[in-house]
Amino acid sequence: MGGQRRSDLHPEVEAMLSALESFPDVTQHTAAELREIIASRRAPLTREPQMRIAQDRSIDGPGGELAVRVYVPHGGSRARPVVVFAHGGGFVFCDLDSHDEFCRSMAQAVDVVVVSVDYRRAPEHPGPAALEDMYAAVRWTADHAAEFGADPERLMVAGDSAGGNLAATVSLAARDRGGPAIAAQVLLYPVIDDDFTTESYRLYGENYYNTTKAMRWYWQQYAPHGTDSPYLVPTRAESLAGLPRAIVATAELDPPCSAGDDYARRLAAAGVPVITHCFDGLFHGFLTFPSLSLTGPAREKLWQMMRDVLASTAGSEAPAAADARGAAG
Repeated sequence: MGGQRRSDLHPEVEAMLSALESFPDVTQHTAAELREIIASRRAPLTREPQMRIAQDRSIDGPGGELAVRVYVPHGGSRARPVVVFAHGGGFVFCDLDSHDEFCRSMAQAVDVVVVSVDYRRAPEHPGPAALEDMYAAVRWTADHAAEFGADPERLMVAGDSAGGNLAATVSLAARDRGGPAIAAQVLLYPVIDDDFTTESYRLYGENYYNTTKAMRWYWQQYAPHGTDSPYLVPTRAESLAGLPRAIVATAELDPPCSAGDDYARRLAAAGVPVITHCFDGLFHGFLTFPSLSLTGPAREKLWQMMRDVLASTAGSEAPAAADARGAAG
């Protein structure tokens, strides 16, 4: 990509961003080509950390069979909370394997069962196909949680990037359709909307790995007929009242950062308990880069926020909003 970046970045972040300049220009490839290129660059699966159960299942989805991967950590006999997880990848690429290590780490650190969803991807399946798959997985998980030692009363949804959009929109769908009950939504640098004029797009739309050009392309693949529906863009909803409590974690150097921060404020204004945290000096996708030294401490911050939210769902009401803004390290 070239160009100038801020001179005050952590040296590892600068080095990582330089390395990521070799990421393909998504606008120059078909979706199938992109998936092949990205899969070919992926390191072999480590299957770490080890799980007591890591099982692929096929469930009924609105478009046919829908694959999910269920992770159950070692230890403990009590029913665990369960997280239904949607991976990122611009609605176009990535899969269960791309986020395998992240889901395992979440399951172990937060002591939860994780159900990762292999939703249909754009452009072959434009939105809201992915959202409807996510909703089907939430319903299946609520019905089958006990099979994996999970508690359907403590069901959370989570996702990173495009998956953060799906976690937000499935929360709306579950509210509007009368269930299943979702205890919390965890939105990790979520792709909330298609407004490319925000401050973070202006400041970080080039030279920071994720770009305005790429984001426009992702939205064209996912929503070729427009984004009027709240099940595509959650801010289109008439009201955000009655949604599950939320964790909204953004990355400062990410073009969608401003929209994520704004969505957290909107949720809080609608009476939804919200914990927000902006990871200063970090870029889109960093949580799935475990080799970056800043990622470990940032993940621990996220895991603790998730544990805190789970504790609050079991007890007294949390305050309407809490701001945990700070540095990653």
